[in-house]
Amino acid sequence: MISTGLAQTQENAAITEEQLQLGETIAKKAIKATESGNFAQAEVYWTQLVEEFPNNPAAWSNRGNARVSQNKLEGAIADFNQAIELAPDAPDPYLNRGTALEAQGKYQAAIADYNRVLTLNPDDAMAYNNLGNAESGQGDWEKALTDYQKAAEIAPNFAFARANAALVYYQIGKTKEAITEMRNLVRKYPMFPDVRAALTAILWSAGQQGEAESHWVAAVGMDNRYQDIDWVKNIRRWPPQMVAALDKFLNLQ
Repeated sequence: MISTGLAQTQENAAITEEQLQLGETIAKKAIKATESGNFAQAEVYWTQLVEEFPNNPAAWSNRGNARVSQNKLEGAIADFNQAIELAPDAPDPYLNRGTALEAQGKYQAAIADYNRVLTLNPDDAMAYNNLGNAESGQGDWEKALTDYQKAAEIAPNFAFARANAALVYYQIGKTKEAITEMRNLVRKYPMFPDVRAALTAILWSAGQQGEAESHWVAAVGMDNRYQDIDWVKNIRRWPPQMVAALDKFLNLQ
């Protein structure tokens, strides 16, 4: 999550209005670079802000996010640690650090961070979704499903939480529930490639090739990474049964 908060969190009372204005200008450039996917340039801008406003936790946390996006996980975690030291009761750095720890496969440490977020903000839907992701990483499917459902209950339009729940339905053998939820999501969010690709895999396995291929054309037209089974397994991190179903489709089995 991106925020600047330069004036609010800067503890140095001697800072000038001119410095604050310059900082806000740099922050806007950093956010624009992030939105365009230029994470290396965003990191450069956030580094300028860290150097100019070393007591600002948002600058550290946002640089950590830019580093996570480049898979610079150790540096990112160091930034989140610094943000937490500066603002121990702010939920965002814990959420962000959890994401980095998860990417390292340190699921228990990530779960601890997400639970800390929920202690600070019990209605944080993203924390529940990410908690489900970490639990999925450990194969705790029932716990993951509960947390994905909680995220969707708090934020009914949180489509990814609902999609994650549907993936787990398939993992635990509830194929009918998975298909129903995915079809509901496609109707509401037709430009959602993750669900289109998942429906492809499930329907192909169920012998519904025509509908499966229709969803596949839409999915890869929006995001061709679903053609890469390694990306689906290790980066998107679908559950194993979903990965196996997509692999069968990709190999026309």
